[in-house]
Amino acid sequence: MLFTRRTVVQAGGCAAAALAVGNGSVIPAAGATAAPRPGVTGEALPLRSDTTTQGDVLAGFRKDHVCLFFIRFGHFARARRWLGDLLPELSTTEQVARFNEQFRRARQLRNGVDPTTMAALWTGISLTHAGLGHLAQQDPFPAVPPGGTAEAFCDGPGARAGQLGDTGPSAPESWLFGAAADSVHAVLTLASDEPGELEQAIGRHRDSLQRAGADVVFRQDAATLPGALHGHEHFGFLDAISQPGVRGFHSADATGTGVQGKPGTRLIPAGEFIVGQERVGQRPAGLPAWATGGSFQVVRRLAQDVPGWWEQARVLLKELQKSGAAPADATPRWLAARFVGRWPGGAPVATCPMAETAVPPGADAGNDFDFHDDPQGWTTPLFAHIRKASPRGGLVTAPGRPPLPASALDNRRIIRRGIPYGPAHREDSGPADRGLVFVSYQADLVEQFEFIARKWCNSTDFPPARHPQPGSDTVIGPASPVCFESAAPSGSRATTLDFQNFVRTEGALYAFTPSIPTLRALAEGSLDNAIEVHPGTVLRPGDSLDAGSVRLRFDAAGGLTLQAEDGQTLWSAGAAGSGVDALFAANGELSVRDAAGKPLWSSGTGGAPGARLLVRPSGDAVMLRNGRPVWRVSGPSS
Repeated sequence: MLFTRRTVVQAGGCAAAALAVGNGSVIPAAGATAAPRPGVTGEALPLRSDTTTQGDVLAGFRKDHVCLFFIRFGHFARARRWLGDLLPELSTTEQVARFNEQFRRARQLRNGVDPTTMAALWTGISLTHAGLGHLAQQDPFPAVPPGGTAEAFCDGPGARAGQLGDTGPSAPESWLFGAAADSVHAVLTLASDEPGELEQAIGRHRDSLQRAGADVVFRQDAATLPGALHGHEHFGFLDAISQPGVRGFHSADATGTGVQGKPGTRLIPAGEFIVGQERVGQRPAGLPAWATGGSFQVVRRLAQDVPGWWEQARVLLKELQKSGAAPADATPRWLAARFVGRWPGGAPVATCPMAETAVPPGADAGNDFDFHDDPQGWTTPLFAHIRKASPRGGLVTAPGRPPLPASALDNRRIIRRGIPYGPAHREDSGPADRGLVFVSYQADLVEQFEFIARKWCNSTDFPPARHPQPGSDTVIGPASPVCFESAAPSGSRATTLDFQNFVRTEGALYAFTPSIPTLRALAEGSLDNAIEVHPGTVLRPGDSLDAGSVRLRFDAAGGLTLQAEDGQTLWSAGAAGSGVDALFAANGELSVRDAAGKPLWSSGTGGAPGARLLVRPSGDAVMLRNGRPVWRVSGPSS
């Protein structure tokens, strides 16, 4: 244990004692009553009790003080021993979710004020492509299909900087970490409520890394801003308000599509964040077995020029007032709220456009809105950060087309866990290193994080096919002209503003947050790189699961085949010409189905729930139950 101490939660005349232990779990003390677990009276929420996935992905660490070590290992054997020693300290989803629920209930009893007597220390580890390969002494991927998340992970953000808008002052040449894909092997995250406890953990882990022959390439300290800025980023806006709900982790509302108690927050299939869970449309992950139960992590150090950003708001406001596009009594705060899409306190411009409405402590800042009634961006500009990063319902993809429902964008959501670094800016303060440590989790780097950055935030032509173009995201996007549209007697008036960028990338990294079983196997020198087909996955024409020497493919003709690397068919299910898709069901059955969902071919393994379907680099596709094959197809040499 890192530390053990008694904490007492006191709220509303009630006291509940608990022990906070080193890996962050909270154990009710003698005589204390544990908080009821969500979902136990009806809805099943299995992901809340998951002890195999690491915390911070689904259950956020949410600590005021954080330290990230960017690590490069020495000899792989010593690195494996270090990892093995670290395993008991890693925080799981179950531990973090349980603590957060108790903290939430205590906060609720205190009318939205954070309890001061509850504390925990969380620990997490993620590994880069180079780090996985170093520990396993093998390539983590049997094949790297072009254009996919495996390719992005191998490349790292430094090699993809041009695509991500990291050019000029944000180019990798000036980064503090991550410019070279192999420069960092691991990211160790330490998070605590108390700075003293965090410093003790930092010293202990620094010593253990030194003994293991590992180098700390860079250390990133971060902390929530003090006083009234608590929970805000350095520009002064409440951060991370809009997070997706996760099916199987958050309770559903009466409609079954949203999160209970959080109007406007959609429930997203868990497979968009945790590899191996069901994805939107039951799409295949196409990733190796070591990825099951884990999540891709993006880390970015984003420096913020606070006085420059606010001075720009003052200058541009005068231009808008001169043209009549802004009220004569509008303040820079009014315009800055339109840059973000929310007022500094979190209230959305969409629901309170003229003046900020105060959000009571502990209350939801408001996500129950979309942009169906604001297609021109007269209320929330089309370039506003919240509209670029998450367009919600109402996105018009081309003139004359009906707006998309919010559900059409479910596969583009990410989970954000950012925290500021550096001192808060004050009018009398001089230059200082300050900004945001951006952290996000997603199951697909390309279709989630990179898509949002490239196609939405950085694009001047999003929403598309408008004239003039909306411009890029006015918080994190590159410098560009932006079009401020406002109502006019003749329809819409467009005022073009020359918007400069005041956020600079100073480091970026792609890592993977593995499951505890994968980390345990890595500590023993093992990494299963067979491609796993998870239960509930549907293969459609063109889907191909590539294990290098062989690939399982559902071809355009409607047939399920196992093909060699050169394209030769090694095995076929024999349903070509009539199959619409192939389903790997939870009961262990693999089947090819027609348009009505009727099986045309079956593996005959429907009585094998819990079976795993793997496409292996050794040259076969096999279904294993309890480690034993129940179905297998292969080429002549495997």
